[in-house]
Amino acid sequence: MTPTLRPHDLIWLSARDALEGIADSWVEAVWHTGLPVVVRRDVDNEGRIPVGVRGLRRDQRAPGWVKPESIMRVVTPESLSVTADLLRSPFVSLPPVQVALQLSQQPWPWRWGITGSTGYALATGIPVMHAGSDLDLLVRAPRPLSPESFALWQSQLCHALCRADTQVDTPEGGFALGEWLRDGKTLLKTRHGPRLVADPWHREE
Repeated sequence: MTPTLRPHDLIWLSARDALEGIADSWVEAVWHTGLPVVVRRDVDNEGRIPVGVRGLRRDQRAPGWVKPESIMRVVTPESLSVTADLLRSPFVSLPPVQVALQLSQQPWPWRWGITGSTGYALATGIPVMHAGSDLDLLVRAPRPLSPESFALWQSQLCHALCRADTQVDTPEGGFALGEWLRDGKTLLKTRHGPRLVADPWHREE
């Protein structure tokens, strides 16, 4: 039975040819089944999962597709924010992990996780982050939240040891928390492309 997959989940595949629709030549040289790909937002009439491949450089990002039956393992962003695991990480001394560790020791009214280079490093053990890396965070928000409810979260991140950005995941798509709090509207990333909204939880026709 295929697990329910959501954007930002890391998945490992059973074979090299499980990765479909890749046009970037660097992927052949860099990617192998020991490395995960990340679930992205898109839609496919054939029921395939939209994924992205991460290379060794920041500019190496390639979109592709995988069939659900090719998935061997899934790691969610939420599973990477467990205090005990962060303390055991070989990257625990780096600022992004220190910030994540502080967040993990507090009660929050939502489920949250770690994405980006920090999440990838924590999940694979590959040192793709460094002392100057940003921390990319994900908040799962199936129900509407007020801007005020994020005050403590944002206050801590504004004074953190590194730059930290939060993506909020709603049933309609994902948006940048900082942009929404600053402007009162945000670019919501949906399966069918981005759109500018004031209410990221409301299906705007």
